[in-house]
Amino acid sequence: MSLSPPKKSHERGFSHALFQCADLILPWLTPQELANVSLTCKTLHQIAHSITLHRSLDVSRSFENLPIPFHNTGDQHPYAYFIYTASQIILSSSPSLNRQFWGPNSSRSPVLPWSDSSGAEMGCARDSLIRPGASWVNMVDESGCECERCEKVSEDNVIGCACMELDGDEGMGIMSECRTSCGCGLECGNRLSQGGIRVKLKVVRDLRKGWGLYAAQWIQRGQFVCEYSGELLTTKEARRRQRIYDELASNRRFSSALLVVREHLPSGNACLRINIDATRVGNIAGFINHSCDGGNLSTVLVRSSGALVPRLCFFASKDIKGEELCFSYGEIRVRPTGLKCFCGSSSCFGTIPSEHT
Repeated sequence: MSLSPPKKSHERGFSHALFQCADLILPWLTPQELANVSLTCKTLHQIAHSITLHRSLDVSRSFENLPIPFHNTGDQHPYAYFIYTASQIILSSSPSLNRQFWGPNSSRSPVLPWSDSSGAEMGCARDSLIRPGASWVNMVDESGCECERCEKVSEDNVIGCACMELDGDEGMGIMSECRTSCGCGLECGNRLSQGGIRVKLKVVRDLRKGWGLYAAQWIQRGQFVCEYSGELLTTKEARRRQRIYDELASNRRFSSALLVVREHLPSGNACLRINIDATRVGNIAGFINHSCDGGNLSTVLVRSSGALVPRLCFFASKDIKGEELCFSYGEIRVRPTGLKCFCGSSSCFGTIPSEHT
């Protein structure tokens, strides 16, 4: 009597069970672990390939409003692997942050709304613009403006708020945004960054520069692009990590995303230092490359009423159409043998800015 049919049935059952288990486990694996597992059998190879394809279609793992795909035709790196966060997080010492589910069956994760000190949700903003040339925004009432509605500003044809006082200033801009008690509602032009990413973007691989963030649509001058998310570090921890990153970068095969922001307080006698590390835990802003001519993005420190730490946000400094998004990392270069710059601007210094952390 032939035993072939039961054997085939058993094999089908085993493959189905293997598929179900792998579908739950493999999305937690790193690219190297996924590659190793794919060599074991045909079924796992197919599942691993499906996960790799899915990962290349959206950097954000559905944490953002729109998918942000990877594009690479130059080498064998289909995507960059890191832990994604849509907002700032405190230094991640928890083992749970060493991995993140990233696979075809992951459900869309909501963008967590910002909260003020009282726990009230910060609502989302409609598409709107920061007025060109405005770096400082002072609110009449920190709890929200008192006007009933925002009206179109005829000069720039952008949504404005009558309670906003704007003054131009050199260097990094500073903005104080309304919170939920704002009488203008969700259309308030002073809540630009609270709705998450609302422009189409993509991450493109360049053989010289590595990964870079590109606009996948026309972006109007003054439009919010994204914020720089990552781990908030103490200065001591930032300096410790920078020493490690410098050692790893000595072989030219490692690039960190540790950003130090300094805000000079109104008194002029103090400086607020913010250390944001997007090297291991971050968002798509970690892919924004340097440009010696200042690039096409403006950096703005955004403060929401009640928040202790401001957020670093990027706004379009000019109209952008399908080009790479860049900003200036600074002008100080303390490392004579720093990383080579490939920004391609006429004012290129040849090396990427660097300073003592």
